[in-house]
Amino acid sequence: MIQQFDVWKEDVLPALQSKVEEFHMLDYHQATLEHIWNSVIYKLRKKKNYIHLHEFVNVILTLRAPEYMNWLTVENYNATDWFANEGVIEGIVGENN
Repeated sequence: MIQQFDVWKEDVLPALQSKVEEFHMLDYHQATLEHIWNSVIYKLRKKKNYIHLHEFVNVILTLRAPEYMNWLTVENYNATDWFANEGVIEGIVGENN
């Protein structure tokens, strides 16, 4: 079964914005709506059963910072040009240093 998450993107914007604000309060200042969206989609990529909208919102709202950072690290390692994203992770976690 193919999930059609993109059609829900506008509907879940308040949840995404809430998660971005939460991460900003936790000093992950580089977190964006698009990053949160992509990390949630990545997390759900292998789900075989249909996911309802309320379950999708729950996944967004329960996304933990370590899961987000793991996704961000994997994305940076998978980048075709490793140096194109240089400093992204350091910028996110190094804001207080």
